Amino acid sequence: MRSSRSHSRLIRRRRRGAGCGSFILLFGVIAGAAALTWTWLNRSHPAPLATSDNRLGAAFDAFLRGDLTNAISLSRQVANDGDKESLDSYAAAINLLTRALIYRSYSEYNRATDRETALEVSAEAHRVSPSNFEITAAYALALAVNGYPADAAAQANNVLERRPEHTLARTALALAYSTAGSHDNALRESNRAAESAQGAGAVDALRALAIAYSNNGNYEAAVRSINAAIQAQAGLIPLYFERALYALQTGDADEATVAYFQVLTLDPTNVKARLRLCELSGMLREHENALRYCGEVTNLAPGWSEGWYQLGREYFLQGDFAAAQDNLHRCAALQSMQNVPVAERRFECWYLQGQAAQIRGDCEALLATYNEFRAMSADSSVQETWVYPPEGPPGCPFSENFAN
Repeated sequence: MRSSRSHSRLIRRRRRGAGCGSFILLFGVIAGAAALTWTWLNRSHPAPLATSDNRLGAAFDAFLRGDLTNAISLSRQVANDGDKESLDSYAAAINLLTRALIYRSYSEYNRATDRETALEVSAEAHRVSPSNFEITAAYALALAVNGYPADAAAQANNVLERRPEHTLARTALALAYSTAGSHDNALRESNRAAESAQGAGAVDALRALAIAYSNNGNYEAAVRSINAAIQAQAGLIPLYFERALYALQTGDADEATVAYFQVLTLDPTNVKARLRLCELSGMLREHENALRYCGEVTNLAPGWSEGWYQLGREYFLQGDFAAAQDNLHRCAALQSMQNVPVAERRFECWYLQGQAAQIRGDCEALLATYNEFRAMSADSSVQETWVYPPEGPPGCPFSENFAN
């Protein structure tokens, strides 16, 4: 039998220290971070734009607290009701709505479509008011995060040619360079954006700077930049996911764990944070914790195939092949039922499921899983391979039903 994947992920990591002392320290840090966040969330934050529309001021306050759902709802109301020809509140609402949608898209596992919505909203606003700097900068930002770096750079430069100090336009340009893989240019522009950033716009520039540092391999600087972004706006959940990523890039699993627990402090039902804790626990061979976190993922989001994959994988690693087979079957079935494009499916949900069946001597299930994979990949450019020799898999006799 031969199996291959086209890529692998290598993460440098620092193993956690043994003994209860490190755990006391870890949870002390978590408790302290939670207390600091609670204090921050209860501070009053002035709206950065003076406006007669109370809803816009409330939307800014919600954004500063990290309450993105309310920020989106209120800014959308203002945008829908505003005078598209003259009122500054319309441009401010579009700018805020676009940014809030983008941040929310990174906050939870099922929010990626918010980035598409941000692009639709800003594109329509730009069609109506193509000369407004705030709208154009927001449009450039939405283009960058949706994978259109050339268009994003063009729109950002339209603003910067007339207003070089515009922080959000400069940030959008930096993210466009990052998306295009021009990381040196991204670092230059994000540094310029961070140097000129003030008030509520600082978080966007500092986040872009952290991304640029990470893409350039300077993970310690990425950590410093994302920490500064968190200090500027501690209620934004995506910043903690990125803080965890940069911590892992420096090999600091404890700091990554703290960041994920901070997400759960802000959003106790967050599924994405639980999945990341499951993955991290498995990487550290803390399999009981991994099973617990992944079990919570499948309870909270039973329709998300990734949770069933991680849970099945953990059972497989622990040698509970019956449970592994069952959970990986759910992963595969969900992807098929949800019509996930074949090239985007989790190959392991079929392959590991088949391996578990083979180990258990469940040749009938192995045959069904193997043939399903072969049929699924026959008409698609699947990069992974799973091929048995002509005599069939070890432990299961050759069958004419094998689709070799």
